[in-house]
Amino acid sequence: MRWLIFIIFYILIDIYAFQVFRTFSKSIWLNGIYIALSVGVLAVLIYTLTHLDRSNGITIDEMYVLGWFLVFFVPKLILIVFMFGEDIIRVLAGVFSAVSGKESFHLPSRRKFISAIALGIAAVPFASLIYGMYKGKYRYRVLSYELEFDDLPEAFDGYKITQISDVHSGSFDAAEKIAYGIDLINEQQSDVILFTGDLVNNFASEMNEWTPLFSKLKAKDGVYSVLGNHDYGDYADWETQTAKAQNLQDLKELQAKMGWKLLLNEHQWLEKNGQRIALVGVENWGAGFKQAGDIDKASAGLKASDFKVLMSHDPSYWSERLKEDPKNFQLTLSGHTHGMQFGIEIPGFIRWSPVQYRYENWAGIYKEAGRILNVNRGFGYLGYPGRVGIWPEVTVITLKSKALG
Repeated sequence: MRWLIFIIFYILIDIYAFQVFRTFSKSIWLNGIYIALSVGVLAVLIYTLTHLDRSNGITIDEMYVLGWFLVFFVPKLILIVFMFGEDIIRVLAGVFSAVSGKESFHLPSRRKFISAIALGIAAVPFASLIYGMYKGKYRYRVLSYELEFDDLPEAFDGYKITQISDVHSGSFDAAEKIAYGIDLINEQQSDVILFTGDLVNNFASEMNEWTPLFSKLKAKDGVYSVLGNHDYGDYADWETQTAKAQNLQDLKELQAKMGWKLLLNEHQWLEKNGQRIALVGVENWGAGFKQAGDIDKASAGLKASDFKVLMSHDPSYWSERLKEDPKNFQLTLSGHTHGMQFGIEIPGFIRWSPVQYRYENWAGIYKEAGRILNVNRGFGYLGYPGRVGIWPEVTVITLKSKALG
């Protein structure tokens, strides 16, 4: 039944969008190509989705099927917005004509002009989605912030943290691009590297070919990590619960092999010149997702006066619990949202992504009640095999003491 509803919806959108082509061009060949592509894309998508093998997870090829579907479908949504608006004007003109007794008019040239404008604008997401799949997903950028705190120990003034998140190694298809991203992280020469979850899509084995690269990540105080919702293997079918548990154990051991310290509802002290800050790591806790995070256990023995950097994969834990916790978690680092891998960000002008309607805190720095949250946009990608406007991110945070000015 759900497929029938989806197909009907798709066909209605397609028929409406097709009117643009018919208005703009009378070529039988162009119209035939449009119909063939529309039917073909829909058929391939339905075949792919109905033959998904959850025991293998979503494959790279299957992600590209989804990507190409979006390439052809999203521009059609743009087309129908324009044509629907033009149709409304025509209907209102007809009603006015009937009521007033004055003859209405219709200019075919006006509809053709609007069709041309619609096609021109629709070409933007068409080209952008293709660019996102083949270039945008590896367009790494470094975002740097200086964050001041009243209670930061003076020895940690100028302390640099590099945060990465959401690797999703099972989606990678270009080793040289990943190697470039790893080098970019190391080039920041931070004191510590923090990874905030989702190393894989489902299976620890996804990291096998990438382990040598990620083992190259180095920082003076080490590399620390937490688990994200995908790391638990909850989105795949398993023959037994034992196999699923072993997969998680394999992922934990793999991180240890890479030289990473995985924090599982626990904390570690970072020391410098006789002073220290606490690095706290919780397991995943998300609204509507796995809730294994236990901040009480992770922060046991810590005082409100201790300076703390907290790693929590899903930013909803910060909004639900952490930002008001009496233990005072001064800085929280999260990921998870990917910025939906699609949006528009022009500093000082606009910052928008569809994911903001799901998450209040979806990308960048947030400050509330004296606490700070950073939501990393992610290193990798999942689902749509690309990024448009929301580029893969390496975050560099420099801690500053207000007392030192």
